[in-house]
Amino acid sequence: MANNSQAFINEIQTKYATNGDFIVLGNALLNGENQPNATIKLPLKTLNRHGMIAGATGTGKTKTLQTIAESLSLKGIPTLLMDIKGDLSGIGASGTTNSKIEERQAKIGTPYEPQAFPVELYSISKEKGIRLRATVSEFGPVLFSKILGLNDTQSGIVSLIFKYCDDERLPLLDLTDFKRLLQFITNEGKAIIEKEYGKISSTSTSTILRKVIELEQQGADLFFGEYSFEVDDLLRKDKNGKGYVSIMKVTDIQDRPKLFSTFMLSLLSEIYSTFPEVGDQEKPKLVLFIDESHLIFNEASDALLDQIETIIKLIRSKGVGIFFCTQNPMDIPASILGQLGLKVQHALRAFTAADRKQIKQTAENYPLSDYYDTETLLTSMGIGEAAITVLTEKGTPAPLAHTLLCAPRSRMDILTENEIDTIIANSPLTSKYNKEVDRESAYEILNEKYAIKEKEQEPEETKAAPKKSSRPEKSTFEEAINSPIAKQVGRTLVHEIVRGIFGVLGVNTSQRKRRR
Repeated sequence: MANNSQAFINEIQTKYATNGDFIVLGNALLNGENQPNATIKLPLKTLNRHGMIAGATGTGKTKTLQTIAESLSLKGIPTLLMDIKGDLSGIGASGTTNSKIEERQAKIGTPYEPQAFPVELYSISKEKGIRLRATVSEFGPVLFSKILGLNDTQSGIVSLIFKYCDDERLPLLDLTDFKRLLQFITNEGKAIIEKEYGKISSTSTSTILRKVIELEQQGADLFFGEYSFEVDDLLRKDKNGKGYVSIMKVTDIQDRPKLFSTFMLSLLSEIYSTFPEVGDQEKPKLVLFIDESHLIFNEASDALLDQIETIIKLIRSKGVGIFFCTQNPMDIPASILGQLGLKVQHALRAFTAADRKQIKQTAENYPLSDYYDTETLLTSMGIGEAAITVLTEKGTPAPLAHTLLCAPRSRMDILTENEIDTIIANSPLTSKYNKEVDRESAYEILNEKYAIKEKEQEPEETKAAPKKSSRPEKSTFEEAINSPIAKQVGRTLVHEIVRGIFGVLGVNTSQRKRRR
């Protein structure tokens, strides 16, 4: 390996130079020594080309994510963070300085300025936060079928249900509406449906119902409904021009992949269909960080990987960047890894022969270096250090740089419960989205319509008879398992959790119906 310090500094200064705006990731090291004025810059113009932050547990990758999100906020760029471990909320509070942080920043050449950043806390479950929802009709039949993992025949029935609701002006808002339609097309509405749309299989409708109940048991009934979330609310800035850091709290849905996939599908499809084409701008409109993203790729099918690869290619034209944060870059499929312009690699640990093989493969994903033995570097870096390569403004990979990373300006710990409550209470979005709405929809309309018909067909003496006392209203789950379709399912409900589909192909949600 070359050991010419001045030549190394010259290369870093040349290759990491930028004509546009940028954020500072840190300063380059050579042979473990800090190199003066060897600043590692990340051009804002290339952030829609996506990226990766990887490293073993405890090496500092979450703090790197925190630092990048802070830097983007200061540049007026909003971000969305998927907080699976629950350790990112501290961005909303100011950090505190100490001698080690000040020494680190002095080496990098930038002063340490503790500060808080504007945050919004979101939830799709029972976690505290601004509630995110979407209606079933906004998903459309294609996307909704993919979430349920249906075959072509079953997907055809879903399309029929959506078509019937459009024709009859039946609002299809939540899972209760959809289950009522399943019951309707196999019972009181069967003759109407078969006359207008063709015959349907009761076996297929039973399978669809089972899939819906599986989704419901993972908490999706909290997600489907009104008011629908508007993705433009992710693009907000505060009065000082800082971009909002939107933190999606998903600590309680790690074992419910269908719910997480449902949210991701809804979010990405809405962003892709709503945001206009902007191409390569001077800086992105929005950057998404998916922490612990290996959870998405585990046991992923070939079809799923193909769709993610396509998303990565297409969504950048909307001015959106996606960053995957994971423990090992080999968790990310090669076809997707090759699409990521920024690579921040924290230390890897070699405990087994398999670990050493993965480290060798990881090293091969980085540009060849005259100054580092990449395999050795990946196992010898300290906490708060990383091997970095960025995409230059010319579209070429910058040389590998062992980097001493900037420290987060915000709190390197979580917010207290009182701080979380204050942020949620003071957000203008709380009153917009946390009010539960249950307006008349397909469930109520069909029940009322066919209750009237049954009453008209009753004998006169029955109509005059005193009414029996009404029983307590059944829960959604009780209604589902007591429906005629569910009785066909019986005890065959499968409790195996099927990983949801993550993709937006074939979906057009640009005509979302806002029902206010």
